[in-house]
Amino acid sequence: MKNKTGLLNELKTNRSLFIMIAPAVFLVVLLQYVPMAGLVLAFKNYRYDRGVFGSAWHGFENFRFLFVSGSGLTITRNTFLYNLINLITSQFLAIVIAIIISEMPGRKYKKFCQSVIFLPYFISWVIVGTFVFNIFNYETGVLNSILKSLKSEPINVYSMPMAWPFIICAFNSWKWCGYNSIIYIAAITAIDPECFEAADIDGANIFQKIRYITIPSIRPTVIIMLLLQVGRILRGDFEMFYQIVGNNGQLYNATDVIDTFVFRSLLSNNNIGMTTAATMYQSVLCFIIIMVVNHIVKKIEYDYSLF
Repeated sequence: MKNKTGLLNELKTNRSLFIMIAPAVFLVVLLQYVPMAGLVLAFKNYRYDRGVFGSAWHGFENFRFLFVSGSGLTITRNTFLYNLINLITSQFLAIVIAIIISEMPGRKYKKFCQSVIFLPYFISWVIVGTFVFNIFNYETGVLNSILKSLKSEPINVYSMPMAWPFIICAFNSWKWCGYNSIIYIAAITAIDPECFEAADIDGANIFQKIRYITIPSIRPTVIIMLLLQVGRILRGDFEMFYQIVGNNGQLYNATDVIDTFVFRSLLSNNNIGMTTAATMYQSVLCFIIIMVVNHIVKKIEYDYSLF
C-alpha cells in the first residue's frame, strides 16, 4: 500500500499537535515577524504626517549619517569589545564556579553555596546601578569615604572613562556567573561517575580529574553556550549600561553601545530613520557573526555546531 505524504496528510495525521502549537506560532509571527516590516524606516525620511509607508525614500542616507557623524564605529567597537570581554569573563567564571561546587563535599553546603552565587541574578540592574552610585559617588561614596578616612584625596570616578570598562565587566560577571554556572553544573552531573572512580583507582588527584575528565566532558556544552552568546555579541545589555552609567556625557566614548545610542537618539533628536538604521545594522552584523562562527566550529568539529 502506498504511503500518503505531503503537508495536507501531515496536518490531518497530527491535527491535535498542530492545534496545540498554533497559539505559539501565532504569537511568534505577530510579535516577531510582523514588526519587521518597520525596518523599512531605515531607508526612509520618516514624517509623522505621512506614516511609515507614505514617507519618502531616503536610500542609504540614514546609514551614511550614522557613520559620518562619528558614532557608528565608536558604538560598534564598544558593543563588540564589551560583549566579548563579558562573554569570556562570565563564562570562564561560570565554569570555575561549577567545577568548585561540584567538587564540594556535603549536599546541604553545596546547595547553600549555589543559592548564594545564584542570588545576584535576581537583583535588578536598577538596584545594581544604585550600588555602583553609592560606591563611586564623589561626595558620599564608599570608596571616597574610605580614602578620606585614610587622609587621601577623593577620586572622581565618573570623570575617568577608562575605569568604567573594568567596573561594568566586573558587575556583569558578578550578576551572571551564578546563573550561567547552573548549566555547567548540570553538564558535570551528567558525567558517568565510573570515570571518576576509575581515576581514583589509578591514583589521580582532584586537579588531574578536572583536567582529564571534567573539562573534556563539558566541552560540547561550553561550545554550544559560546555559540549562543556569540549571536548576541553586538547586542548590548541596554539596562545594564543605562542604569550603571546613566546620562553622563563624559563617559559616552568609553561606554556608549548601540542600544544606549539608539535610545538617547530617539529622546534627543527623534530621528527614527537613523535609529532604525542603527538597529538594522546591529541585527545584520549579529547574523553574520553567528553564521561565520558556526561555520568555523563546523569545520573544526562538526558535531559541536548549532546547524
